[in-house]
Amino acid sequence: MMRIRSVLLATALLATLSPAAYGRDAAGRPPSFDGQPAHDVALYGIAGSGTTGHAGAQEFVSDGSRLTRVSLYLSSRAGSGKVDVQVRGVRDDPASAVAAARVDLKGLGGAGAGWVEVPLDAALRPGVTYYLYAQAATAGEQQVVWHGTRAASPGSPAAAQYDEELGGWQEAGGRLAFYVNPEGGERCGETETCYVPDTVRRARTAGLLTDGKSVEAVDPAFAVGARYVEGSNVLALPSGRWRYLPSGAAKSRVVAADDPGALAQIAESRRWLASGRVPGSAGARRAGAERALLSMRALLRPNGAFAAAWYPFWDFSWPRDSAFAAAAFAHTGHDEEAYRILRYNAATQRADGTWEARTRLDGSGPPDTRTWQLDANGWVPWATWQWYRAAPAADREERLRALYPAIARAADHTSGSLDAEGLPPASPDYWELPTGTANIGTAAPLLAGLNAAADLAAGLGRADDARRWAQAAGRLEAGIAKRFAPLGYPRTVDGLHGRDSAAAFMAPPFNTAPAGLSAALDDTYRALLRPNGGLIPGNDPDAPWGNVSWTASTSFFALAWSATGRRDEGGAVLDWVLSRRNLLGELPETVDEQGLPKAVVPLGWTDALVLLTLLQQDGTTLPTPPRR
Repeated sequence: MMRIRSVLLATALLATLSPAAYGRDAAGRPPSFDGQPAHDVALYGIAGSGTTGHAGAQEFVSDGSRLTRVSLYLSSRAGSGKVDVQVRGVRDDPASAVAAARVDLKGLGGAGAGWVEVPLDAALRPGVTYYLYAQAATAGEQQVVWHGTRAASPGSPAAAQYDEELGGWQEAGGRLAFYVNPEGGERCGETETCYVPDTVRRARTAGLLTDGKSVEAVDPAFAVGARYVEGSNVLALPSGRWRYLPSGAAKSRVVAADDPGALAQIAESRRWLASGRVPGSAGARRAGAERALLSMRALLRPNGAFAAAWYPFWDFSWPRDSAFAAAAFAHTGHDEEAYRILRYNAATQRADGTWEARTRLDGSGPPDTRTWQLDANGWVPWATWQWYRAAPAADREERLRALYPAIARAADHTSGSLDAEGLPPASPDYWELPTGTANIGTAAPLLAGLNAAADLAAGLGRADDARRWAQAAGRLEAGIAKRFAPLGYPRTVDGLHGRDSAAAFMAPPFNTAPAGLSAALDDTYRALLRPNGGLIPGNDPDAPWGNVSWTASTSFFALAWSATGRRDEGGAVLDWVLSRRNLLGELPETVDEQGLPKAVVPLGWTDALVLLTLLQQDGTTLPTPPRR
């Protein structure tokens, strides 16, 4: 390996001034996106054209005979343009270049910042002084900056800046801002980021590492240039090495690509995938299903709590999200995971038969005073029914009996909550916002839950329970038909709060689709469609969504249409959702106006919805709780 004379000094500086630990800092916060902490000094702007404008050069002395690549830290406000990189024998003589390459800023992802590795191939003479030269050509000037270390480094190579207005080359002091033939930890993507486009920074997380018990979120900046090793939660880094979370470790480690611990983890996750079913015939559908399954498995805690996502304020278990995960696990052949979720939900039910909006992952209760949400009383029985229909027959009745008390309490509370018209009381819906009158995001899940509970009761020989809950389901169905259906299943029964993507909950696999639902779904889809191709949850005039699409709400229609004979339309919506996966193939919670991942990535609810839709697209008819 060839090194520059001061690379030992560079290594020491990086160790002293390195970014926060991968994923979180000591206080549990993700690293800042305001530039590399160790390279936040702008040495010089290098935007120009031809031999005019600005350029930069850093001196090094070769102690090897072969040049393979150089790495320099750049930031750019320009979305497109070129950066010319040369290794010269004479600082200000282009003809002395022994190697040259051109970097396409658009190819890097546009505006952004980070280490740029430039492949170069040349023979060098040991002990000879060379100059690493860089100059950018963009639509505007001073839009590309070459960065250095935080402070001057005594004894480091000389740096120089070309400034036409100052008469040419000027000494710029000694600050390291490059590597020659970087190896190991000097490669980007390990302790320091590769060039990170600004668009990547809009998401809070990018993926998940797990040992089956602990989880670590992948910082979006460290997803650039990385990929998952197929069938695993092990990351292959740009350097060729791997990052994974070893069993019992507090944080992830970077290891050689053939590390025995990482290989064992890969083999185990592949065995788990093979033990069930990965839907999707090929391409993005198959890859998206595999990643969704692995991400859901990572979000599932040993005690059955299912984290919505792995980031503060999302790292709680919602009965709603976990119900969808249980159904997806059950129908892909992962019975143990599905049942574990259902046991957790049964254990965290409140004494009155309802659930908190969300609980801490240790099951100790709600993290705050957020108002409880009645829709869980529908989602948990529905998910239990879906699990039961898919579970191995040998012992499923016995296991159902363990869950039945929670189902009974939930169904009884729902039945008792219905008013004279058969409608539930006003309650916060899946928007987690209250409404003044009954809403479809609560009424439709409760109908599914009552029908599911009645069918489960009948199967266990509980005829009185089955009759009581079936009667309540009939009253609720009649109330929905009278008050919601004539308005096209809007968000609220008073019709004052616009369309709602929860209208899709009236379709299979939740409820038997009533007459006229198809037209209502068409109208709702058109009303909620944004320019980026996705949907907002609803168009309530007071809603805060703007043009940011929600992958879960969009997926409601992919599933509903796939389950009601409109397979091509459902498939088109599904493919749009899958096309919004991030650099690692993960599904985001939201998509911004430009169609880029935003908020947390992955979101377990969207993962589950995509899996259920893929099953339906593959020809598996997901069951719907019957009317009794």
